[in-house]
Amino acid sequence: MGDKIRAFVAFEIGRVPELLKFVKALREIDSDLKFVKLNNLHVTLKFLGDVDEELIPEIESYMRKATDGVEPFEMNLKGTGVFPNYSRISVVWAGLDGADPLKKIAEKLDDGLTMVGFRKERRQFSPHITIARVGNTLDTIGLPETVKKFENTEFTTLRVDKIILKKSELTPQGPIYSDVKIVEL
Repeated sequence: MGDKIRAFVAFEIGRVPELLKFVKALREIDSDLKFVKLNNLHVTLKFLGDVDEELIPEIESYMRKATDGVEPFEMNLKGTGVFPNYSRISVVWAGLDGADPLKKIAEKLDDGLTMVGFRKERRQFSPHITIARVGNTLDTIGLPETVKKFENTEFTTLRVDKIILKKSELTPQGPIYSDVKIVEL
């Protein structure tokens, strides 16, 4: 076995200035939130975990198969919500409207990567962008109300033209992501 990397396949969002108002409102409430850095925003299509670097060419091959025939498309960054529910919030997210092609890519990727030994996802793919994680789920005063204020907000339109195999290095300051393989649509 070779060297391992912590990896996932994603559609990268990058900085979305329109989200700043929502993030600012979240920062103003007294909840234990750990924010995703705005330049790290992405949609995880498949979390892989620790991956042997020797598998990267096969992963890239399945990324290509999952995107085969999919043309670049646009989707709307719209609405906000939480996982798993408002009485026990662990994740605050922004939603995606028109993400069916992304959902199909994620499902094909999930199916294909089982051939290389990756476990199939237990949950159905739910297109979203994680904005923050809740540290102490009991410390969410004001959080439901703030999230609900933005639940119908249309933030921006995103163009999907590639998916990326990302490397994630965990540091005390948060994860550092780097591109391993890029597959254009």
